[in-house]
Formats: sequence, C-alpha cells, structure tokens
Amino acid sequence: VAERGAMFDPGPCVYMEKLAVGPRAKGACDIRRTPTENLHALSEALGRPVRDLTAVILDRPRHENLIAEVRATGARIRLITDGDVAGAIATGWPGAGTDILFGIGGTPEGVLAAAALKCMGAEIQGRLHPRNESERAAAVDAGYSLDAVLTTDDLVQGNNCFFAATGITDGELLRGVQYHEFGATTQSLVMRSKSGTLRKIDASHALAKLAEFSSIAFG
Repeated sequence: VAERGAMFDPGPCVYMEKLAVGPRAKGACDIRRTPTENLHALSEALGRPVRDLTAVILDRPRHENLIAEVRATGARIRLITDGDVAGAIATGWPGAGTDILFGIGGTPEGVLAAAALKCMGAEIQGRLHPRNESERAAAVDAGYSLDAVLTTDDLVQGNNCFFAATGITDGELLRGVQYHEFGATTQSLVMRSKSGTLRKIDASHALAKLAEFSSIAFG
C-alpha cells in the first residue's frame, strides 16, 4: 500500500527482469552488468567470497543460461518454483540465507517486492521484458521505455509505503496457516518504509467467533 499514484503502473508490460539485494549491498550492483560482474561486486560489498554467496532464481526454462553462468562463478543457487516476491524479500531479511535475486518474473510482483524492499532499506532494479513482438509493440505504443532501469523509487515513489503478507502454506519467510482444536494460527509480516519498522506477527483466530459475523465459511 502506498499513496495514490505512487506505485508503478505496468500497463501491458507483464514481465520484467529483476535484480534485488539487501541493505548492505545497496548501490553495489547494476542490472545492466552481467550476473558474473554483479556477483563480484556483491562479494566486495559484503566482504565475502563469491563461493559463499547465494543467489535465488526462479526455476524456469528461460533461466537456463542465467543459472549456468551463476553456477560457473562458484556461487550457490537456490531455485524456487514460484514466489519471487518472497525471494526478493529474502535478500534483505536477516538469517534468510539469500544474498541476491536474479531473473525474469512478473512486473506486478516486482512492484510488490519494491514496496517490501523499500521498507527494509534494500534495493530492487528492473527492466521491462516483453515476451514477444506483440507485447513489445504494446509497451512502446503505451510510452514505456524498454531500456530504462527502474529503481526501487521508480517502482514505489515516496517514503510512506506499507507491505503486509500472511503465510498460507509454509515458506522460507512465513509459516502457513495451522489449524487446531479451537481455531487456527497465522503468521504475518508487516512493514512500513517511513519508520523502517518490520514486524512478524503470530496471531490466533477463534473460528467459531469469526463464523458468527463472517460470510466466509471457516474451517
């Protein structure tokens, strides 16, 4: 959530190339460089050898060459089947064991990730990535630059955005919904950029009480 008009409108641009890093590496990498160059820049920024770095990449056929290049540097790779928003957040979350995110994913997800990373003082960069000539033409006709590097501030303007997520199934950052005799428990992540506050909230829900006024059938 951000002020009206603060979030980047992807229009017809469904996909974008992304690079995300945590607060300590902010400003060290550049999406216009090769993955190899960025890993060496990240190594210098973090003061750790490349072989001790972990890159998170969506496990997709389109990333075959990217995965091969990262692997050739000696860096570790964590492949994810989906959810590159969580992958981007992990680069800035203490103890998540992820240092950088590479790859092509959804543009709306890139905007969501930018909101979270802004709250964390981390960084995401993106470039719009049309999948075919039809998408390319639509993007150009709509006035989008396909060469421009979109920064965190381009994707989410200002300094008063919020990010909230609740785990449905177990993941790297959040535990999924767990049912018990009297209801359910959830785990949520809530952040605000203006204060830099990051909260992880464990909540207990009495489903019988919720059922008294909710139109949703819980259970």
